[in-house]
Amino acid sequence: MENGFSYVDNTLYAEGVALADIAARTGTPCYVYSAGSILSKYRAYHEALADVPHRICYAVKANFNLGVLRLLAGAGAGFDIVSGGELYRVLKAGGDPSKIVFSGVGKTAAEIEFALDQRIFSFNCESEAELALIDALAARRAIKARVAIRVNPDVDAATHPYISTGLRNHKFGVDIAEVERVYERARRLPALALEGVSCHIGSQLLDTDPIIEAVDIMLALAGRLRARGIPIRHVDFGGGLGIRYKPEDEAPEVKRFAAALREKVLDKDLEVTVEPGRSIVGEAGVLVTRVLYRKRTGRKEFIVVDASMSDLIRPALYQSHHEIIPLRRSPALGTVVADVVGPVCESGDFLARDRELANVLPGDLLAVCSAGAYGFALASNYNSRPRPAEVLVEGTAWRVVRARESYADLVRGE
Repeated sequence: MENGFSYVDNTLYAEGVALADIAARTGTPCYVYSAGSILSKYRAYHEALADVPHRICYAVKANFNLGVLRLLAGAGAGFDIVSGGELYRVLKAGGDPSKIVFSGVGKTAAEIEFALDQRIFSFNCESEAELALIDALAARRAIKARVAIRVNPDVDAATHPYISTGLRNHKFGVDIAEVERVYERARRLPALALEGVSCHIGSQLLDTDPIIEAVDIMLALAGRLRARGIPIRHVDFGGGLGIRYKPEDEAPEVKRFAAALREKVLDKDLEVTVEPGRSIVGEAGVLVTRVLYRKRTGRKEFIVVDASMSDLIRPALYQSHHEIIPLRRSPALGTVVADVVGPVCESGDFLARDRELANVLPGDLLAVCSAGAYGFALASNYNSRPRPAEVLVEGTAWRVVRARESYADLVRGE
């Protein structure tokens, strides 16, 4: 393995800490993140675009833990938010409001007011109604709100349909065929600074060609808008770069993609924003779980663990693959083909199906890999299960950055 996790003498480590030691102290299930891996991925974007005016706005929805946000804020990152709650989190973590972009198709008036009062960098707007609302709320404050219209470029991202966002039949953005007329109408709104254009075509993209196609479309649009006298100063290309979930996956290299983007925007006199989320934190996290039982039903073998779909819903929701490996390798025990399932009362509660993996026994520990993005972020209290602890490892040191929920936490507020 890489990205902060590796075996040393058949024992799985996160940086310089044995994962089994963390599990012994915090219990299971728990999420463990590598700070070094997170910072390395962020810096790969930042360094590849060093000679271009740019803003790396981490997509908070991927992993919103305050420890992770504080780590990135300290490295100089900006943030892409999609709710008032995410804005609150970023501010609590020390994020710079002037490096925040607010995306999302359903911003409420209260959320917009909160963002205006914090003087965020820009709103990525998705409709004319939203533009009018921001204009009215900014006018009441006697300020100008910087906005970019999110364009739907009708580019097929070739990814899971739930996380594809750039086609005409998706709810996001303004149709590329209509957007110039929308800009012309929006320029009449006095409290808006129409300085940007933005797009985001989808997530978990293993082929960068659709992103580069969208880049070309957006740069051409920026040129046409400038020719109309609209002072476009920044272009937000969104995020979406995929990661390796299977050993055979050919995931794009961050530095290579960012370098290709740099070549496109060099000498365009534009500030560039990108919104990576999964590609920064995805492979930097694992979910550690303990084997509870081994069970056979007919010809079917089950490994029952203490993590469930309430802790990691991606396999059930997206039919996604996560490698599952033992914290202690014992090659002599061989392998087994089994379903890895959790305690939740749903047949959809599985982490893997018909998977060949280590022939583990009750009490053994497993790591569910590449779980740093959309893992805890999508966790729930279904079946009244407390959500797991989260741990951040930095070298040979580690700390709990979210305590495990208690039963009392489950009913707080009721």
